[in-house]
Amino acid sequence: MKWYKPRNNEASRLRILLHGPVGAGKSSFINSVESVLRGRVAVRAPTDATSGSSFTKQYKTYKIPNGPDGFYSFVFNDIMGLEQTDNRGVHVEDIKLALRGHVKDGYQFNPNPMTEGDRGYNPSPTLDDRVHVLVSVIPAGSVSLLNDKVVKKMREVRLAASDMGIPQVAILTKVDVACAEAKKNINNAYKSKYLKKQVDMFSELLGLPPNCIFLLKNYESETNTHNSIDALILCALRQMINYGEDFLNDL
Repeated sequence: MKWYKPRNNEASRLRILLHGPVGAGKSSFINSVESVLRGRVAVRAPTDATSGSSFTKQYKTYKIPNGPDGFYSFVFNDIMGLEQTDNRGVHVEDIKLALRGHVKDGYQFNPNPMTEGDRGYNPSPTLDDRVHVLVSVIPAGSVSLLNDKVVKKMREVRLAASDMGIPQVAILTKVDVACAEAKKNINNAYKSKYLKKQVDMFSELLGLPPNCIFLLKNYESETNTHNSIDALILCALRQMINYGEDFLNDL
């Protein structure tokens, strides 16, 4: 991670876009990755556990410091959460525009989908502006509770990304909340039959192969990092970077 650089000279960094329903843990995952890489719990991406609606309102790029003078060569983009109704949450069309690099950093999402000519519209995206990896995020215990409309939206985004050749993975968060075995010992996450069932169920819903779906726990209540939590986060992150690097090399 520390020494990674895209081999494609047209890209200075790898862009990873997170999407999923409200409260899935997208912002918490960004904080968790930074916590792992910096060796201390970080809370740069704002989160909220009580609002019931998306706390993320802007399209924002997060860079993670790598030493005193530089940053890691991958960035995360957080996006407003998906909701059941069409007039709440992020619009699917806005996510598709983000995938193509048409959404400028800092764009404030609103009830109407972005159109060409809007203040936050980027008419001439570069390879750096485009998304190189799409990550679907869902709490492990909520797979069977996903609303059909939210699933349909996630599926539509996935198919659009596939048409663009963008690689995709998924992360199931909050495994310790969903599974007593994982809560007792986070190292049991990949041994749990219940969590394996959730992975298989989500694979069927979204169409992703199970080996592209990762289990993890975000840093949410901890004040210090732990190797066992770090390992799950790094496992998912490494595959995101591997898939994104393959995508850039194929262009």
